[in-house]
Amino acid sequence: MQEVAEKLLSVIAAAEPKLQRISQPESLQPILSGGWSRRQVLGHLIDSASNNHQRFVRASLAESLDFPSYDQQGFVRQEAPEEADWLLLISLWVAYNRYLAHIIARLPANKLETPCHIGKEGWMPLGNVVSGYLSHLIHHLGQIGVAE
Repeated sequence: MQEVAEKLLSVIAAAEPKLQRISQPESLQPILSGGWSRRQVLGHLIDSASNNHQRFVRASLAESLDFPSYDQQGFVRQEAPEEADWLLLISLWVAYNRYLAHIIARLPANKLETPCHIGKEGWMPLGNVVSGYLSHLIHHLGQIGVAE
């Protein structure tokens, strides 16, 4: 998982200055069908970091993981990232993902096959949950316009 952690740190380092160049007003403009703004997408990525933090650690400590699904529309509606300061969201996202890279790099190799069941998805090994997290993050950074 060291490679995934290093890639995550690389993606963060490349995206952070690009995110900081986006103005507060630009961060509020809808960029996705359905009206999500960059601020809302970054809020979604913070939720993803938070949910996956729990998944990674819990799965590494258990024989299997059964974790609830994630209501992305509900989270965005409840958390209202469009009302939060853009620079706060950026710094939280950066710091949280740096910490996740630290956690990912230290996941025990013998736990990467731990079966994880998340919401309505089928079972998948912890290693796939981790690599899927990075792919998801890169996908959404592309929507914001700051992917590598």
